[in-house]
Amino acid sequence: MNLLLIVLVCLALLAFFLRHFHVPIRHRWRRRQARIMYAQFSGRDRDQPAVLHFARLRAMDALAFEELLLEAFEQRGFKVIRNHRYTGDGGLDGQVVIAGRTWLIQAKRYRSAIKPDHVRDFVRLCDQRRQPGLFIHTGRTGGQSREAVSSATGIEIISGNRLLALLTGSPFALPGTGTASAQKARRLPQGDPHGRRQA
Repeated sequence: MNLLLIVLVCLALLAFFLRHFHVPIRHRWRRRQARIMYAQFSGRDRDQPAVLHFARLRAMDALAFEELLLEAFEQRGFKVIRNHRYTGDGGLDGQVVIAGRTWLIQAKRYRSAIKPDHVRDFVRLCDQRRQPGLFIHTGRTGGQSREAVSSATGIEIISGNRLLALLTGSPFALPGTGTASAQKARRLPQGDPHGRRQA
């Protein structure tokens, strides 16, 4: 009887860990795509015109774009917190810890101006959670969106040249400080976009 109870407890623990810590195949694929894209952006394609960078970003899978941003922060040495699942995230696409503060991240791929409603929703989410936030996007920031952010506390928009600086490993103005990052992005070995060490 005791042996059966021990086996059942072990199976329950195993199921718990598999459910909560297992990374699904689609997550691994998107993380791999993000690592490859980051290696290209910060390596061989770094000096390409901005218009080409943004065309590639807008053509990416939306969830791979989220992973790309998290990868870029990780490469600068910051701790990132990924969601356990991509759907049902409540408008939160990840988190990054910078100078002891945990910032919520919302990632959007736009071809034109960002929607002010999206910015306002994110401001409300950050307000509810009492955390600062980074609204990161590939489009244009219109007046209403700027107004929504300027009237909020601890919300920053990252786009344009600042976004490209983050993704190419260039000096990057840290959220909340306005100063350039002293932490440079780690360089992946040349010729290996997967980040594996070469012998």
